[in-house]
Amino acid sequence: MEKKKYAVLSLSGGMDSSSLMLRLLADEYDVMAISFDYGQKHRVELEKATSLTDYLKKKGCKIRHHIIKIDGLSVLLHSALISGGEEVPLGHYHESNMRLTVVPNRNKIFSSIIQAAALSIAEAQKTAVIIAMGVHGGDHATYPDCREVFRDKDYEAFLAGNWDAEKVTYHLPYINASKTAVLRDGINACEELNLNYEEIYKMTFTSYIPVEYDHMIYSDYKSASSIGRIEAFLALGLKDPAAYADESGPVNWQTVKSYAKKVISEFHQKIKT
Repeated sequence: MEKKKYAVLSLSGGMDSSSLMLRLLADEYDVMAISFDYGQKHRVELEKATSLTDYLKKKGCKIRHHIIKIDGLSVLLHSALISGGEEVPLGHYHESNMRLTVVPNRNKIFSSIIQAAALSIAEAQKTAVIIAMGVHGGDHATYPDCREVFRDKDYEAFLAGNWDAEKVTYHLPYINASKTAVLRDGINACEELNLNYEEIYKMTFTSYIPVEYDHMIYSDYKSASSIGRIEAFLALGLKDPAAYADESGPVNWQTVKSYAKKVISEFHQKIKT
């Protein structure tokens, strides 16, 4: 009998971590997905993560999902992503003002919990466990805690602070990949799992500025996180199945696509000059 493979995944509910979840499932891992409620403005991503994991379980995938609520943390943090913080900036994902979306030490806070869960599984099951994260090459300029150097040093501390920690290793398959490559891999994983990628990605949420309209929550299409996602779908010649809106209400894909292309073009013109 083939030995089971175990993975603990940091799942935000966004496109990148959801794509990695699909890849792990396609590669026959037993996945524990962990999400965090830390007072983020875009808390709807947690609801999306729950909906998606529930859907995948019904499709026969081996996945468990846990939401860790960190009460009291948000009032201590300064970031545009935190409830009560300044406005989330618009523009391209690689603009310098995107640093306003950095949450101080966020991945270090998360990693301690994820490492503890992974090591507990390793000890209980007497097997190796991987910690999987969907960080990609496009994250490096803005988020230092998404870089490999941070992950290596954090892992060293984990090894130094725990017995048998070598049973747990990190799995960062997208660390030097583009967001487009991440999406492509997720869609390929959907095919391997006999899933409709449109149904899957409809249940992911990447926007840092959720739009509430008529008692429903939509993605915005002007914030950097949304532009990065839309750019990936455009690069693959695909329509993003997510529902988008602005202050006037839901908008169609043509509106979303036209706005994103304009922002992307202006950004590339700026970096040329």
